[in-house]
Amino acid sequence: MAPATQIVMRVTDFTLPGGVLTDDRFERRDYTLPPQRGRPLVLAFYPGDDTSVCTKQLRSYSSGLEQFQNQDAEAWGISPQDVDSHDRFARKYGLRMPLLADTDRRFARAFGIAAPGIGVRRAVFLVGSDGTLHWKHVALIGATFQPLATSTRHPAGMTTT
Repeated sequence: MAPATQIVMRVTDFTLPGGVLTDDRFERRDYTLPPQRGRPLVLAFYPGDDTSVCTKQLRSYSSGLEQFQNQDAEAWGISPQDVDSHDRFARKYGLRMPLLADTDRRFARAFGIAAPGIGVRRAVFLVGSDGTLHWKHVALIGATFQPLATSTRHPAGMTTT
């Protein structure tokens, strides 16, 4: 596992299509960083919908959303699959966090985590309420993921400046 890194740099504004499962409906919309400013944001990049480790990771984060919300933060899952795939994935496992589609891997490349063969490396980025990147963890292999507790307790990523 690669070490976690504490950094401070501005995150470029972005918009990605996605959706979130609410009750029995997958509500599709665009997710944009600028309106999210003012609240901390966890960006969880993952290689693929309905794969073993990704499913464990997203189920963990989705079932623990209240821990993010208790810190006035939101968590978004991002992968190269399209919104239709995210819809099926969310419904199959009852995932309640927004799942965003980076189908051309443009944002994975911008975050430095695009990887030949698997598409993207498993990574977690904590964006502060001011839109700056405060902390990141990029997995070398991707067979494990950062647990929910790590993503919710890191003070730099969860400050609400």
